[in-house]
Amino acid sequence: MADDYGAVVALDVEHHRGVVDQRLFGSFVEHMGRGVYTGIFEPTHPTADELGFRGDVAGLVRELGVTLARYPGGNFVSGYDWTDGIGPREQRPRRLDLAWRSIETNEVGTDEFMSWAKALGIEPMLAVNLGTAGVREAAALVEYCNIAEGTEWSDRRRRNGAVKPYEVGLWCLGNEMDGPWQTGHMSAERYAAVAAEAAKAMRLVDPGIQLVACGSSSHEMPTFGYWESTVLEHAGEYVDYISMHAYYEEFDGDRDSFLASAVSMDSFIDGVIATIDAVAARRRTKRRIDISFDEWNVWYLSRYPGSHNLPIDVAGPRIEDVYSTVDAVVVGDLLSSLLNHADRVKIACLAQLVNVIAPIMTEPGGPAWRQPTFYPFAAVTANASTRSRRSPRTRAATASSPGWSRPSSVPGATATFPLSPRPPPMTPGPATPRSSSPIVRLGAPASSCVTRTSKGGPSALPSTSPLTAVAHEIASPPPTSV
Repeated sequence: MADDYGAVVALDVEHHRGVVDQRLFGSFVEHMGRGVYTGIFEPTHPTADELGFRGDVAGLVRELGVTLARYPGGNFVSGYDWTDGIGPREQRPRRLDLAWRSIETNEVGTDEFMSWAKALGIEPMLAVNLGTAGVREAAALVEYCNIAEGTEWSDRRRRNGAVKPYEVGLWCLGNEMDGPWQTGHMSAERYAAVAAEAAKAMRLVDPGIQLVACGSSSHEMPTFGYWESTVLEHAGEYVDYISMHAYYEEFDGDRDSFLASAVSMDSFIDGVIATIDAVAARRRTKRRIDISFDEWNVWYLSRYPGSHNLPIDVAGPRIEDVYSTVDAVVVGDLLSSLLNHADRVKIACLAQLVNVIAPIMTEPGGPAWRQPTFYPFAAVTANASTRSRRSPRTRAATASSPGWSRPSSVPGATATFPLSPRPPPMTPGPATPRSSSPIVRLGAPASSCVTRTSKGGPSALPSTSPLTAVAHEIASPPPTSV
């Protein structure tokens, strides 16, 4: 019996999981390390615009296809006073940020971020501080952003140069409040009470906003499940989404498990959905809560020394992981998991955008470049359909395993293909020879990537498909500067 087999991706073009919300392709800009300063903002850079934002980075952000940006944190937000970042720059205070042990200069604040986001056509997703601040400060920020005029904070925004309101529609009620590392960490019961009161006050300022409650910081948190249940039991009436955060890395050379990270993400999402629906049934409510997966990525957290071991500095490097092709494959697989849950996951943010575990890297005063993880994300945003198709499944095509079931050691959905406009004709191609792991290899030539349509005919992946395009870009990246 021949020992060769091909990796097969099955796509059911008739089965729709749900409409793909364009906010699924969001990212995250936190005041951490070089994410803002020498990341998106560097007034002395040759490409900087009149506001100080780097033009080369802006070009890469456009190419990446980001639709939404969460700001200003992250752990940072739990110690942040947003009023420090408005008004004349020369009058803004320099503060010690406890989350990342850095000095925050406040050169960039709400107004600057909103100008940057508007210039790039990115929807803002603002987080309020519920760690060391509370209801009054949260409502005031909504007033500053969304009320046209005639109040203290709206008139101050106008004096600061923004005559029209920003009309921010999406707000996060704190960040990772279940985590002991969080400044102002709370129990589920206390957070639910604070979040509910903040939500009510913020909606009294602007009834049209949407609100995201903090969910678990990871699948492995000891309070996972209980936290979501408690928060939704007491605050579910006032929020529209509950958040999820997850990061993945390879441990001890176990590449097979790392490549199967999307299986863990699938389980995490399914668990949160089950909890949401169980609480809704118990409360006898038809109010639907969806998911904001507003932090996800590959992050080698085991290499991070911990904030307490970091020197206090201004915009010093923090978690600037250098990514590989394998990491890019995992990022693509995780993105497919999100697409395959598009019926309930409506918002997602690749964390983060520039320099900090990011697809885009910069050198102060120098070039900006794409990391390998840039390519799968950009390929999907460039080709994403408005509807998510049924999960593709990867399998080993051997005579002894003719079925379509997914082996437990093999990651699932690795691509969502655009079906409109009509794809080009496909031509037959040979199967790939057997390798150590039955994984779709993004670096393989088009003729070795085998797909199977819903009608059952095997064919090679067309050379113009997004999956093939990203494969070649990852295998042979362009010059590192733009």
